[in-house]
Amino acid sequence: MPTAVFIQVRLGSVRLPAKALIPLPGGCLIQHVMRSLMAVPAEVKALLTDAKSIDVLRPLAAGEGYEVCAGPDEDVLARYCAACRLFGAERVIRATGDNPLTSARLARDILSEHERDRADLSHYLGVPWGSGVEVVTAEALFQAERDATRQDEREHITTFHYRHPERFRILESPPPPYAAFAEGRVTVDDPADRDIVTRLFNDLYTGAPIEIEQVVGWLKENPPARAGAERGSSLGQG
Repeated sequence: MPTAVFIQVRLGSVRLPAKALIPLPGGCLIQHVMRSLMAVPAEVKALLTDAKSIDVLRPLAAGEGYEVCAGPDEDVLARYCAACRLFGAERVIRATGDNPLTSARLARDILSEHERDRADLSHYLGVPWGSGVEVVTAEALFQAERDATRQDEREHITTFHYRHPERFRILESPPPPYAAFAEGRVTVDDPADRDIVTRLFNDLYTGAPIEIEQVVGWLKENPPARAGAERGSSLGQG
């Protein structure tokens, strides 16, 4: 089954404009997102963006061995479905461009559980907000593309699935012991998040993706100002 890593990213964030380009030790934010997922087995890895952002993101994607394609600005569900058709993906590892500490280990482990349970949509609960991914089948995305009509269901691509659990096999696994820390937050949504993640990178980055165990250890020693994640929030939105 062809698998794709798709990272949704655009440069039009209101709270933190062009946050994908924020400099961190070793590269900008989106470069770290891409590098963090290189250790995940997939036939294709791509940034999914909009027409306004693609020219800036294209060289960054190429430099990390990623494809890049543009789709609708707000209809991210359509963006994902178009990419599935373009690349022939049957299963998607969904990540977002505001999470430079996305964990490859978590991604590999939830992918294994997804395959074992033959799920339509899978993710971990109780891991740091911004460290996880979702795994979703292309067929489940196509069904949502056909039937989802509400704006939030188009913008946040798996919202339709969670609202219709009778239609989809959804796997929400408890956190692996090595990553269990629901209070943690390492997504970058505003200046306060940026400052926390920058501190973490300054303390821990040594030239390779920071492992999830290190992230959890640092977060426990540096309690976040905000806590409490909700369903799906281990990703953030990108």
